[in-house]
Amino acid sequence: MKLKNELLEHQKNAVAKLRKVKVGALFMEQGTGKTITALELCRIRIEKGTVDKIIWLCPCSAKNNIKLEILKQCPSELLSRIVICGIETLSSSIKANTYLLELVKHHKCFLVVDEGLLIKNHKAIRTNNILRLGDYCTYKLILNGTPISRNAADLYSQFLLLDWRILGYRSYWSFEANHLEVDERTKRVVRSLNLNYLSEKIDPYTVKITKSDCLDLPDKNYSCKNFFLTREQMWHYEEVADKLLFELDELEPATIYRLFSGLQAVASGKQLTFFKDKNNKKNSHFKATEFFENPLDNPRTKCLINMIDTENDDKTIIFCNYTSEITTLCSILGTKAIRFDGTISQKARFENINIFKNNPNVLYLIANRSCAGYSLNLQFCHKIIYFSNNWDLATRLQSEDRVHRIGQTEDIQIVDLYAEYTLDNRIADCLHRKESLADRFKNLLKESDRESIKNLVLSPNRYFKDLEDL
Repeated sequence: MKLKNELLEHQKNAVAKLRKVKVGALFMEQGTGKTITALELCRIRIEKGTVDKIIWLCPCSAKNNIKLEILKQCPSELLSRIVICGIETLSSSIKANTYLLELVKHHKCFLVVDEGLLIKNHKAIRTNNILRLGDYCTYKLILNGTPISRNAADLYSQFLLLDWRILGYRSYWSFEANHLEVDERTKRVVRSLNLNYLSEKIDPYTVKITKSDCLDLPDKNYSCKNFFLTREQMWHYEEVADKLLFELDELEPATIYRLFSGLQAVASGKQLTFFKDKNNKKNSHFKATEFFENPLDNPRTKCLINMIDTENDDKTIIFCNYTSEITTLCSILGTKAIRFDGTISQKARFENINIFKNNPNVLYLIANRSCAGYSLNLQFCHKIIYFSNNWDLATRLQSEDRVHRIGQTEDIQIVDLYAEYTLDNRIADCLHRKESLADRFKNLLKESDRESIKNLVLSPNRYFKDLEDL
């Protein structure tokens, strides 16, 4: 029994290391082939008779693509042994939890957790349900692009699942006492401690591979298309900025994200109406409605339409923050565009990907990062436009890797649209420097430098001067 495709050298090296241990972690960047590497480890265990079933847990949005990859790589003898389940399903589905629990009790199961960072919260229901399954499995594997997304706390649940003896802690509180510095007032992790100890402990059980280590991929070419908000939009942007800046509180991280969300909404073409929540009288909430009656009056939409009308026809992914943006662009672009987001079923998403790939008249996949940012293989596409961005660096990199992966033969063109003198261009700057905008804001809050924060999100005087020049 063999896989249908040959492994690359770096994948063979990963298998050679992890086949010697019963539990392990593949920390392989998107596009380096961690799925086929994991399948080869599964094949070896099945062939030796040490396991007879494989439980593959992955994000719900990635299930169809994982199925396709498994079908592409596995012989029929291996296919019949694999059960796929969405990680999020284990938060609420009694049926799924009961079925998997019966499976691990009566079979020798190999537990594979794809995107292991989804179980980093040791208090989460799904984490505890997966840990319970893991108690019955001798062989376990976690897959991730990186072991840590924020701080060392991300490691605890992942390696507790594999075997508590790897890190040497049975409880999170023991781990925290030795490896995390926590702010007593806010209970937030300030910094990670003794990382060398953790690195030495996990090294025998992990393989870490980056794209630069093993692949000669085409370049990513970044560019920006800027535009100006209308005068009325900018007045509203300034009004919202003043209100939300006034409510910033360094002890409440949610106020930073409310500031981000509000200003991004205005820059994207929303009108915000504020109201007080009776349960939270300190901070206001807002409702977003469309600023422009005609969506073609929105400067952001105009910028996109002008750009794609003047360039050669090419398959392009357009990422949006808001469902309303996806709906609007699909309406404007008509039969040239197809959507990929949470408003349609997983079956419809799968069908839309096939249409996008095979229909020469469909040029644009209009998507959001939460659905299209994981496990899609879109190497036939060479261009990405970020119609609107967010401050999450991890999902940005994931979404870029839908096209920048094994099998890509052409340079990638990545274009960011942004509104001048707004939070938009600050986000673009941070993303291109691979820096978290949220972290920069938190540091400024600690320093209580309100003027610096205001300068980061708004430069109204310069904006109006440039507008008059136009």
